[in-house]
Amino acid sequence: MMEPMEHSVTDNSDESTETAEVTQDAETSVPSEKTADGTALSGKKARKPIPYAAAFLLRLGVTAAVLWLLLTFVVGVYVCHTNEAYPMIKDGDLCLTLRPSVPKTGDAVVYRSEGETCFGRVVALEGDIVEISGEVLLVNGENVMIPAVYPTDTEGSSINFPYTVPEGCIFILHDFRSDTTDSRTLGAVPLKDCQGSIFFLMRRRGI
Repeated sequence: MMEPMEHSVTDNSDESTETAEVTQDAETSVPSEKTADGTALSGKKARKPIPYAAAFLLRLGVTAAVLWLLLTFVVGVYVCHTNEAYPMIKDGDLCLTLRPSVPKTGDAVVYRSEGETCFGRVVALEGDIVEISGEVLLVNGENVMIPAVYPTDTEGSSINFPYTVPEGCIFILHDFRSDTTDSRTLGAVPLKDCQGSIFFLMRRRGI
C-alpha cells in the first residue's frame, strides 16, 4: 500500500520581504546624475563643480590677502635711495625688515624721520648713556664695537653729550658717519618710528 505523498509547502515570506525592500529602495533612491562627459555621479545629490574662473579668482584673492597681511604686519620692503648707511647699504639696495622685532644694539634698521624713510644702525637702547669723545663712541662708559668704516664725531650735532636715551626710544647712527642727520641731530628715535630690523639685503645695482 502506497503511502500518501507529502506536499512540501515553500515559505516564500523571506523572499517576499527582500523583494519588497529592494522595490522600496529603488523607489526612494535618487537617480544618479551625469557630468558633461557622461560619467555617472553616485550619491543622493551630485555636487556641481566650481567653474575654473571662479576657482582661480578665489585662489588669487586668498593669495593677495596673505601677502597683504605679511607686508602690513610682518615684513617690510624698502629700497634705499641714499648713501647714509654706506658701505653696508648702498643706494638702490632692496631691504626686507621684520616689523614686530624689537631692535638690539648693532642692528641695521629702517626708521621714519620727518616723513622720510631712513637707514641706520642702533647703537644704544632706552636708559643707555651715549658719549662721543673725539672719534670714540661710548655707551655706558664702554667703547662700542660696531662695524663702522668712518669715524664718529659730534660735528654738526644739535644735542649735548653725554646723552641719556629716553624711555621707549633708541639711539641711531648712520654708518656713513659724516652724515649727521641721525640721532646726533634728531635725538633718540621713538620705537614707533622704527620700521623693523633688516634681515635681508639685495644689491640691485652692479649685478
